[in-house]
Amino acid sequence: MSTDEQLSYEQARAELAEVVERLEAGGATLEESLALWERGEQLADVCQAKLDGARAKLTEARQAREARDT
Repeated sequence: MSTDEQLSYEQARAELAEVVERLEAGGATLEESLALWERGEQLADVCQAKLDGARAKLTEARQAREARDT
């Protein structure tokens, strides 16, 4: 399996959806549920970091365009 940093946003989001589905289905032991929850938190952090990075790139591109146009 890839390290979390190597996951694309789409991969992390898909795995997160699987984790949520498994948690919602129930039937897991307490230990399994806690491990799933922790993995979900990690994946949510990966997704947020990817979104933050994309937002920063967009802001930078807009600022560069505005600077060029003025």
